[in-house]
Amino acid sequence: MSEPPPDDQPPEETLDDLYDHAPCGYVTLDGRLRVVRINATLLSWLGVGKADVVGRKIQEVLTPAGRIFFETHVSPLLHREGVVRQVAIDLRCAEGRRLPVLTEWRRVDVDGRPVGTRILLVDATDRRSYERDLVAARERAEESTRALKISEARLRDLNETLEARVAERTAALNQAHEQLRHAQKLEAMGTLTGGVAHDFNNLLTPIIGGLDMLERRGIGDDRAKRTIAGALASAERAKTLVQRLLAFTRRQPLKPIAVDVAALVRGMADLIETTAGPQIEVRIDVNEATPRALADANQLEMALLNLAVNARDAMLGGGTLTLSVTFETNARGEAGAQRVRLSVADTGTGMDEETLARAIEPFFSTKGVGKGTGLGLSMVHGLAAQLGGHMGIESQPGSGTSIDLWLPLAPHEPNDALLSTAQAPERREIGTVLLVDDEDLIRATTADMLTEMGYRVIEANCAAAALRLVEEGLTPDLLMTDHLMPGMTGTELAQALRARRALPVLIISGYADSDSIDPDLARLTKPFRQGDLTQALARIGIGR
Repeated sequence: MSEPPPDDQPPEETLDDLYDHAPCGYVTLDGRLRVVRINATLLSWLGVGKADVVGRKIQEVLTPAGRIFFETHVSPLLHREGVVRQVAIDLRCAEGRRLPVLTEWRRVDVDGRPVGTRILLVDATDRRSYERDLVAARERAEESTRALKISEARLRDLNETLEARVAERTAALNQAHEQLRHAQKLEAMGTLTGGVAHDFNNLLTPIIGGLDMLERRGIGDDRAKRTIAGALASAERAKTLVQRLLAFTRRQPLKPIAVDVAALVRGMADLIETTAGPQIEVRIDVNEATPRALADANQLEMALLNLAVNARDAMLGGGTLTLSVTFETNARGEAGAQRVRLSVADTGTGMDEETLARAIEPFFSTKGVGKGTGLGLSMVHGLAAQLGGHMGIESQPGSGTSIDLWLPLAPHEPNDALLSTAQAPERREIGTVLLVDDEDLIRATTADMLTEMGYRVIEANCAAAALRLVEEGLTPDLLMTDHLMPGMTGTELAQALRARRALPVLIISGYADSDSIDPDLARLTKPFRQGDLTQALARIGIGR
């Protein structure tokens, strides 16, 4: 029998002891982001027991803003890079407490296949005080810099070389500070925009759906009909505004379809004229015979508006803005490669060679501090590349600038609203729809749409309630479900029901949750009208 350790010696520590009582949090996830192991330190921070966390998805211990940030930033980077370091995020603790932590995410691969994720968490409660100390230190440093400049003025004649080096280092430091400010601003705006967009989409869904139903039913006298039409038009403008906010942060997945670029430009003429102002003449020159391009209409609108704003800012004294759409051979000279060319040309100040060479760099701007993000052209360039096209810039100082978007042709030109029998899947008559959504207003509005279309609707406010209905004998002909819900997601619910029998599924998705939806599942993006719902059902072969 071994002797106990002397009184003045601590007991031997095991690896489990070191893991559980480390000064930082540790958690291990499986391939579906469910917690499989968590140390005692992190459990004490959360104020919960191990049984409350193990088996649940990591998103459930994050705040709403934290979940959005995870889906939009951490998850894509983790998938691409395998490790994400120095990520600040908030945990949702017991009794509604919020705990800021600094995290490191590391993907675990076996034989080149991702099987899980390990997360290290450090308490960052004191981070704000550190930031305040940093600001105070920076102010002191700036005061010291001003004092140094006074001293340098006295020593200039004696040490010109030293002065030059100090000036160079100060300029580099200022540039680094400015880039950091831009990055922090973009990160904060991306997080805020994501949350606002998701909430606005949920709010707009019952508004647009309800107004659409009133308009289709022709309710009220002429005055009431005009009021309903005006309200619906305003709601649609709000929907477009949300989409443009998302385009700024490049967080909305592209939906390439056959787009009539000439019609899109004509439709935006009034908006561009308003944006440009009375001093600028806007000319529209489109070839009506131009075939459709493969593009995302919403993102293309945002790109066009960005280019128009840049052109306006380059013509402070007035000038001419020309928007043209043609069909011609690719400017890069690729054999047989024909593209739809969207051109935005101005008569402004133009760019010199140095500026032109850096024009598409992120955060590069010639507009001065506070007058531009430096992201406009980089976003447009990325959009063109993502669609399989490219962007070209021609500019001379004093001669204006012309920016061309070369977009690939659509493989065919279907009308999404009128699917031909040859293109559409075999139609099936659906009787009972199981509708699942935790938002009561969205669920009620969607149920009204489906009922008006002739379907029998059974509602559930969560995935668990839907499963209980099926276990009790419900045999739906179609599952229509929101994706991001408390507990089980819409994708997980669809997989669970499909494991029992073949079942058509339509996922209702918002911005924040789109990346985590099974790509094999059909989806309908919020907000939507009854016509959008009809088209979505038609695409999966359902209709009356």
